[in-house]
Amino acid sequence: MSGTEQEQPVIRVRGLVTRLGGHVLHDHIDLDVSRGEILGVVGGSGTGKSVLLRSIVGLQTPAEGSIEVLGQNVARLGGDELVRLQVRWGVLFQDGALFSDQTVAQNIQVPLHEHTDLSHHLMCEIASVKLSMVGLPADAAQKYPAELSGGMRKRAGLARALALDPELLFLDEPTAGLDPIAAGQFDELVRSLQESLRLTVFMVTHDLDTLHATADRVAALVDRKIKVGTIANLVHDPDPWIHEYFNGARGRAVLAK
Repeated sequence: MSGTEQEQPVIRVRGLVTRLGGHVLHDHIDLDVSRGEILGVVGGSGTGKSVLLRSIVGLQTPAEGSIEVLGQNVARLGGDELVRLQVRWGVLFQDGALFSDQTVAQNIQVPLHEHTDLSHHLMCEIASVKLSMVGLPADAAQKYPAELSGGMRKRAGLARALALDPELLFLDEPTAGLDPIAAGQFDELVRSLQESLRLTVFMVTHDLDTLHATADRVAALVDRKIKVGTIANLVHDPDPWIHEYFNGARGRAVLAK
């Protein structure tokens, strides 16, 4: 990889305007995500955190602005070109989005069926490897999502997101609904996978513990704009919401750990 490619942002958002039902969520926001970093995205309810994620992966059409992922303008791609870009990222949605009528192994194999012509035997082998990578036991492969705990379902969804060995990983509230122990273990898993696989991670979260455990930088969506910095920077930001988020009772409790 050349120095130029390393310096180029993996995600580059410019002048993004997003409207939903006549309401402006994002008002000409700019954002760069660097290769190999974990960026945490935070904001109050209704600020469009998940909408921003969906816009970047092409599931939401912005009203204005441009989004480049891995050097390509998502809006200008179609057909095979878009598919070739999409296989370079993996997405874990908040609820895991597992197919309830398929086993965990079959869920992990869904992207393999869609984008490869590998043999069934090799797909089973890959599913087994991905299960191991996310810390699930081998016998989880033949279980259905309803037979798993919330934490196990998150891990199974993560295994599917990693099925095609992506460069970029999108996580939407990955620890939502998990107890503190399971959430902490998931944070450790994300950091470990990011380091070992050299992933770039775009993570929407509300969890201060998760931010402190994993994020290199944080992007805060406030009043339709975005502010980006390290936690050390943002704790001193004068914006009322950002100040309360990082310096309120919960923020102080996390810092005291």
